Amino acid sequence: MKIILTHEVSGLGTAGDVVDVKDGYARNYLVPRGFAIRWTKGGEKDVAQIRRGRKIREIATIEQANEVKSQIEGVNVKLAVRAGDAGRLFGSVTQADIASAIKAAGGPDVDKRRIEVASPIKTLGAHQVSVRLHAEVVAKLGVEVVAA
Repeated sequence: MKIILTHEVSGLGTAGDVVDVKDGYARNYLVPRGFAIRWTKGGEKDVAQIRRGRKIREIATIEQANEVKSQIEGVNVKLAVRAGDAGRLFGSVTQADIASAIKAAGGPDVDKRRIEVASPIKTLGAHQVSVRLHAEVVAKLGVEVVAA
């Protein structure tokens, strides 16, 4: 089945790409989660619009990505969240929370979709997250979660 990606999907492509995938993968995973739309002849207009939006948000060169990486890695990120007595959070820390904390700590504006959390952050303490800035550049960021 031909689909148009609306978000970046690891191992498949970036937003605006037209790819051919198995029918079940598209119907059961990509389309319901909003990662893709079905390809149609009228969908070609959508592709152009998605690519324009991606070009605006995209970091164009590796040099720019390395510059942003050094800015991100130089920031100390502290998140104050509600937690119980045992140090467990009421919920979890999301990528949007991390992106806003980076900005609040004086770092660059980072798209929440570029932040990769290995496992959900549900406890107090220090955690490690990755920020994929470019296909070849990944910034490592330490996030300290403290009780509010």
